[in-house]
Formats: sequence, structure tokens, C-alpha cells
Amino acid sequence: MTTVDPEQVRRWRLILGASAEQKLQGASGPQGRPLLNDEDLLMDEALAAIYEGEGTGSGAGLSGQGSGNASKSRSAGLGASSPRLAKWLGDVRHFFPPDVVSVIQADAVERKGLTQLLFEPELLSQVKPDIGMVATLMSLRGQIPERTKETARTLVREVVDDIMKRLEQDLTRAVTGALNRRQHSPLPSLSGLDWGATIRKNLKHYDQERGLLIPEKVYFFDRARKSKEWTVILDIDQSGSMANSVIYASLVGSIFASMPSLETKVVAFDTEVVDLSEQCASDPVDMLFGIQLGGGTDINKSLQYCEPFITEPKKSIFILVSDLYEGGNRTEMIRRLKEMHESGVKTVCLLALSDDGVPSYDESVAKKLAQYGIPCFGCTPDKLAELIEGALKGMDLQQLADRMGQSAKGK
Repeated sequence: MTTVDPEQVRRWRLILGASAEQKLQGASGPQGRPLLNDEDLLMDEALAAIYEGEGTGSGAGLSGQGSGNASKSRSAGLGASSPRLAKWLGDVRHFFPPDVVSVIQADAVERKGLTQLLFEPELLSQVKPDIGMVATLMSLRGQIPERTKETARTLVREVVDDIMKRLEQDLTRAVTGALNRRQHSPLPSLSGLDWGATIRKNLKHYDQERGLLIPEKVYFFDRARKSKEWTVILDIDQSGSMANSVIYASLVGSIFASMPSLETKVVAFDTEVVDLSEQCASDPVDMLFGIQLGGGTDINKSLQYCEPFITEPKKSIFILVSDLYEGGNRTEMIRRLKEMHESGVKTVCLLALSDDGVPSYDESVAKKLAQYGIPCFGCTPDKLAELIEGALKGMDLQQLADRMGQSAKGK
């Protein structure tokens, strides 16, 4: 006889729901004890509201109309009332860790249409702030009632502050580390030659017989002191499938805009192009609320808009954040990117800029761009600093992208 572990049976009951109660009770033996204790039943109700019952919107789990038979359907019933939803939110946050809470909240909106979470200030204030909820708020921004807008902004700002705190230090260090070559720039430039330091530090190499100073090392002034030395352009696909990437890329643009050594341009597009450069230099929350997720995709149109920003190709970095599903002129799009790359612009396509870094994208376009030497890959936000530093240092971006991809697989 195989001994049944009561804890395993309990877990399976929570996973499978009330419909599995009878079979699991039989499998656990004749003792007749309940499979779930009082706290487990509360957890089961919280899960039942989202993961059992058919339909969306006012489906069984959310309509407030319980089935009356727990063995047939999880139907805890959140109802349309704020107290029920508030209790459900509290239960979810009590029973599950933060990453699981984020998934359940997102499922509440997406699977059951529970937009009331976002439209009532007292409910929204209890939602766990995360990037997925920010993406949902952005996609519904035109529907958010006036009374909820300030609460929504507070939630978005909390997420923005957290992301900025995570990324700002590494990105700033990467940029300043690449550009700040104090007295040690290896790039020969007559205008940047520090004659005083070169003579002073090479006096020991003075050839008395020939009356010549033969420098062992030539010193150049700190090139990073030049304001707006590089131009960084972020061209962001704001189609719905790119939601998390849009948020991260926009906030990265805000961080770049705060650096005096970079001229930063941030552009978002679907079938139209929106220039967010001014907003990204001021309030990133305003910038995010200026983005409208969804719609079609015209990458070529956005490239045409961005081209005038490139005044010094060899001092420009162009980052296209897109899954490359082009609804406009695909041939023209590829041609523009190829010419941009060949002119000396550090050109990169980030297929995803998200926590998992796993992209879904148009493989045929990505392969074509890769053949021209334009790296196309998914990237987690914490790896972006390495990419930017490599671009500023003149590294081969294709090799760097390959190495970053191998590093990610190793994890």
C-alpha cells in the first residue's frame, strides 16, 4: 500500500478546485477528515473567483451569483460591490507572495474583465503596484474616470520610482564609465591634445644629444566633458504586445535624458508617431500616460521621422524596440535600417525589453537585419547597461549581443 501524504492531497485540492474534492477525499483514505482547513478555504475562495466558472466580465466567479454547489464550481462571487472586491484583494495579498499576487491581479482583469479594480479609488489603492498593472492602466487610460486618475497616477509613480531606482545607477555608471576617459583617451585628436601634461609627464624621456622630447605616451583632454557628445534615439513600438517593453524603454529614455553627455530622443509609434523627448526629460509618469498601447504598426514611418535626429552617425546610437511585425512598408523599413547601420550609427533592435527578455517576433525580418550586421535580440533591463557601454566603447554589437544571449541562457 502506498502511503498518501495529506499535504500533497491538500495542495492538489487547491490546484484542482472543489470539483476534485470527492475523488481526492477517496484517495486520501477513509478517515473522512476535511481536506482544507478554514484558512485554506479562504485561499480556495480567492482562487475560485478567478480560475473557476465560465465566461468573462460577469462570469460565474465574479458575478456575485454563487452556484450554491461548491462541488460543481468554484464560484466565490466577488460581485459588483466594493466590499467584496476589497476583501478579495486583501485575501490575495495575505495568502500569496508578491509575484503571484501580480499574476492573479492581471488574470482578474484579463480573464474576467474585472476593470472595477482600476476604476474605484478605494480598490485601486489596494492593488499591488507592478509593471503589468501599469500596462493595463495605460491601455485603459481613456476610460479611467476622473475620481480615480490621481490614485492611478500614484500607483504608476510607485512602479516608476522602483524601476528608476533599479536601473539608474547601472546605466549612469555605464555611460560615464565609457565616456569619462580622464587624461587617458586612446583616440588621437589634435584639438584634444593636452600639451602641458604630455610634456610634463615625458620629461624623463628627453634626448639631450638630439635636443628632442620623445614622448612615451601622449595625453588627451577628457572627452566626456563635452556636453551632448552622443545622440541616443529610442524608437519604441507601442503595439499592445510590447506593453512591458514600452514601459521599460520609456523609463530608460528618461534616465538617458538626465545625462548631460547624451542628446536623448524618445519616440513611440503605432501607425502614427509621437515624440516623447520633452516629456521624458521632465516627468516620466506624464510620459507614460502619453503613450497609447495598441493599434497597428508602421515601423518605416517612425524610422523616417527619426532620421533627421542623426547629425553625426558615428556618434549616434539607434535602438529600435519592436517585435518587427511591420504593417507598413517592410522593404523600406529594412532599407532604412541597413543604410543607418552602414553610415556608422550603432544600430540595435531589441525584440523585447522585459523581465523575462523572451521575445515573440518576426523571424524573417530579424534574420535579414542580422545578415546586415544589425543585432536583434531580447534583453532584460539589467543587461541594457552592458549594451550601451559596449556601444559607446565601440565594441562589435553583434558579438556583444551573442555573448549577452549566451549569458542569459546560462542562467
